[in-house]
Amino acid sequence: MSVEFRQRKIGEYAKIAWKRKWLIALPAVAISTAVAWVVYRLPNVYESSTLIVVRPSTLPTGVVPSITEDSMTRQLTGIAQVVTSRSSLEPLVGRYELYKAERDRGEPMEVTINSLRRDIKVEVNTSRNDITNGFNISFRYRDPRITQAVTAELASKYVNEQTKSTINSTGAAKQFIDEQVKQSKDALDAVDNKRLEFMTKNVGNLPSEASSLVAQLGGLREQQKALMAEIGRLQDRRSALNTQLNLARKTSEQMRDEAIENITDPKTTVAWAELVKRKADLEAGLQRMLTEYTPKHPDVVAMRAQIQAITDQMNSMVAERDERIKQRQEKLKDRPDLAITGAQSEIKMIEGEITRQQKLLAENETQLNEMVRRINEVPGAEVSLGAIDREYQTKKTAYESLLAQQLRIGLGADAATQQQGEGIEVIDAAYLPSQPVAPKRFLLSALGLGLGLGLGLLFAGSIEIPKLFTIQTSEDARHYTGLPVLVSVPLLLTPQESIAIPRRRKLLLAAGFAITVISIPLLALALKATHVFEFFTSGRA
Repeated sequence: MSVEFRQRKIGEYAKIAWKRKWLIALPAVAISTAVAWVVYRLPNVYESSTLIVVRPSTLPTGVVPSITEDSMTRQLTGIAQVVTSRSSLEPLVGRYELYKAERDRGEPMEVTINSLRRDIKVEVNTSRNDITNGFNISFRYRDPRITQAVTAELASKYVNEQTKSTINSTGAAKQFIDEQVKQSKDALDAVDNKRLEFMTKNVGNLPSEASSLVAQLGGLREQQKALMAEIGRLQDRRSALNTQLNLARKTSEQMRDEAIENITDPKTTVAWAELVKRKADLEAGLQRMLTEYTPKHPDVVAMRAQIQAITDQMNSMVAERDERIKQRQEKLKDRPDLAITGAQSEIKMIEGEITRQQKLLAENETQLNEMVRRINEVPGAEVSLGAIDREYQTKKTAYESLLAQQLRIGLGADAATQQQGEGIEVIDAAYLPSQPVAPKRFLLSALGLGLGLGLGLLFAGSIEIPKLFTIQTSEDARHYTGLPVLVSVPLLLTPQESIAIPRRRKLLLAAGFAITVISIPLLALALKATHVFEFFTSGRA
């Protein structure tokens, strides 16, 4: 039957731990010593902070409107993004030589900027209850004076950027409203000029002149019909001439092609055939010679010279024919074609006449439109003038409203330029830190000790836990067998074993001490190489 596992007492676990004390203690000593060595060699990190508050406006709210809390929050958020941008922080890195050790070992500038952003902290003020609209800017670094200088410069960047942003925004608003006022004034002047122009323009458009205007409109329409008919006739004539011109060009091209085809092709002559036959015979003879002689043999060289001479003669015949064709083409090209020239001249003349007639037609169309407009304006002149008057009053009201807004925005811009409006200012300047805030050496050393003890317990457990499931003591025998133990026999050793076992234990202990001593600097170098503890030097860990 199965027997349940025997639960050990605390004293038994203590005996097991004491039995493996060196296996537990040596890893703890090695790891804790290496961690302490690395931690206590880490540079001190100092923190400096400054308090910035929102300064209320010195002018009445009726003169300059106050900025809402949401608007100020959005403005400060935008300022924070500008101040912590790479273009703003990179000059600080170069000016104060920040993170020089990291950059000397090849760390990219982007990583350095991210480290600088991580060491900058902006938070709402909670240290002073008398200030409810302020925020703290703090910075942590290894050198206290550089920490103070960077914090002060960050605060000045915030103040300057807020002032610049306010001036730019109010300046942009002023520029915008000035442009709107100018556009409104131009629109008002345009309506006024339109009113005057309309009254001057309609002096002759009286109802008594309507019959005369209608008669002029009829004459213009008859003239339009005549012009359109003439343009149509000219376009038909141009189409016919284009057809004749294309036919003449095709005829001329055919004549040129026939003249070129009449030139004898040398490849069709008996002489060419003889040359081809001789060349083939010589090439066959050359192949037979190459089987008997080397390529440099005089007979082979002579044979190749004959083949080359025949080839040159054939190429000369082809080149001569090509030259004759080229000369014939140049001669035909320079020969004038009277039919084509005459057709082109007549087409050009007709196109000029069409252009003139179309210009007359466009002028006629303009006159027709002008006449129709004048006729249509005769009965509606009074109505149109009333509409212009109403438009003028609307533009005038809008212009006066924009003038009032321009005055208010101008006062706001002047107040921002003279720093009389709402803004931010430094209340508590950046101080010179005297005590480091990081790293937490004692805590990190304690963590190293805990890690070492945990590793030692893991080693001891890997050896002792399997033994808990076997019979090791009389208590185990009594529990698992259910029988009383009458007598226990101790481990019997020979004289040689009595000497060898303690000696082996001492050697193992000495080896453990040696490994521990050697592993301490190796672990320290490994921790330093991985830069795992440098994260804690920022103080934000």
